[in-house]
Amino acid sequence: MAQGSRIPYGKLVRDRIPEIIRAGGEIPEIRVLGPDDFVPALIAKLHEEAEELGSAGAAEVLGELADLHEVLAALTAALGFTAAEVEAAAARKRAERGGFTERLWLESTTRPHHG
Repeated sequence: MAQGSRIPYGKLVRDRIPEIIRAGGEIPEIRVLGPDDFVPALIAKLHEEAEELGSAGAAEVLGELADLHEVLAALTAALGFTAAEVEAAAARKRAERGGFTERLWLESTTRPHHG
């Protein structure tokens, strides 16, 4: 019997991905992460999705934003917060420090000499 080629991934995937892989004729090797591994895997996934958003074409941007949203929602729940709590914290920070609507880019600061 011929041995198939194994492709390593080593990453968190959406719940239906093993089913989709099986439907494509491949055999997924999966494990369920425990609580200690889940949050770091979600943070790694957040980085992965942010990179994908950064290189997405115009037609892919909405889908990549949706992926980021999904990871953030899972991370919020895994850390024991609700979406409402995160929104309230964001509103507080926005009130204290502002948002990003003005598109400000800080080039540098200069500390004046005191003589």
